[in-house]
Amino acid sequence: MAVYRPQYKDKKTGRMKHTKIWYYEFIFAGRLVKESAKTTSKTVAKLAEQSRRRELEKGFNGLSDERQERIQNVGELASGFLAHYKVRQPNSATFARHALGHVARLLGDLMAVDVTDRVVVRYQTDRLKQNAAPKTINDEVGFLLRVLPVAQAGAIRAQLRAQKQLKLKSKKRVGKAYSPEEKADLILAAHKAPRSKAVHMATMFALHAGMRDKEIRTLPWDRLDLGNRMLMVGESKTDAGTGRTIPLNEDLYGALVEYAKWYTARFGTIQPGWYVFPFGSPRPKDPTHPQTSLKTAWRNARTRANVEGRFHDTRHTFVTDLAESGAGDEVIRDMAGHVSKDMLKHYSHIRTQAKRRAVEALQGKPRLNENPSEPQTSDSSSGTVPQDLPQVGFVN
Repeated sequence: MAVYRPQYKDKKTGRMKHTKIWYYEFIFAGRLVKESAKTTSKTVAKLAEQSRRRELEKGFNGLSDERQERIQNVGELASGFLAHYKVRQPNSATFARHALGHVARLLGDLMAVDVTDRVVVRYQTDRLKQNAAPKTINDEVGFLLRVLPVAQAGAIRAQLRAQKQLKLKSKKRVGKAYSPEEKADLILAAHKAPRSKAVHMATMFALHAGMRDKEIRTLPWDRLDLGNRMLMVGESKTDAGTGRTIPLNEDLYGALVEYAKWYTARFGTIQPGWYVFPFGSPRPKDPTHPQTSLKTAWRNARTRANVEGRFHDTRHTFVTDLAESGAGDEVIRDMAGHVSKDMLKHYSHIRTQAKRRAVEALQGKPRLNENPSEPQTSDSSSGTVPQDLPQVGFVN
């Protein structure tokens, strides 16, 4: 054990001098602890060293079965956690890595034993100062507690809950639904995108099929059946979303036919295993790998359309349109995949209003012609693929 004042070279004289602040260092559980005592008094520095060592010993001996974890720093624990997490939860590994990235940035050098309820509260404050959203901070704290030893995390969680500081208050946002005018403006702006054909097709998939960003970007051609005007979603964020089938309405089908023609002209053909949105920037060049992001193209299209909102709000718009059409909860879940209870509760009100408008619209309507001799018309589509569209082996 030792207390000392570090030396530095004076720029004016070139001589070595001692700092005014005292430091202490010692070995604890095989690790070097080297910290500032934050005092100019040697006596106080020695007391600070003793206090620090006693603090570490208490925390270390309180949980004998988790000692090695408690002397690791948060950054090391986070790395180990992510290595296991991405194997067990591959769909949300990117989210976990992003959340723990902020944790490691602010607390990475801190030993696990040093993480207390006060440290967590300070972390919340620091992230709020960085303009992070309360929900985002809550998610990050949740991952931090999962990284720590179980007993320690449980104790911190209980303390924070008693202080009513475990979670920051955040607004429950179901999501925005774009109006018909906003939808039209977004589609038009995406269609006129000067450099990206993908953003128009992606916007159509989002608005008319309710697909998530990753579901769209990783969609292969063999998940599309143009003959029967259907698509099957591949791997999704949730089990309920994986493998769901969605019919292609006239607008989406027409856009997809035109896109397939452009795609064929670009790559010479279409292979079933190729991705609908190929990799490449600024122009797509590798159809065997999916596009990594649509954020920039979407942001530019949204700006041109002068519409406020997120790309994910296209999915809320799709669910809203289904609700307004009178579709029931099961139909909405089947086509959209996972839909939260809050979201369904919000849209059930919309659905009731839509039904009421539909019933009221029947008032004063003349009866249909019941003469069976008159020909009946149908607006249903034949489902045949245009002859000039390349046959690429879509799924049956």
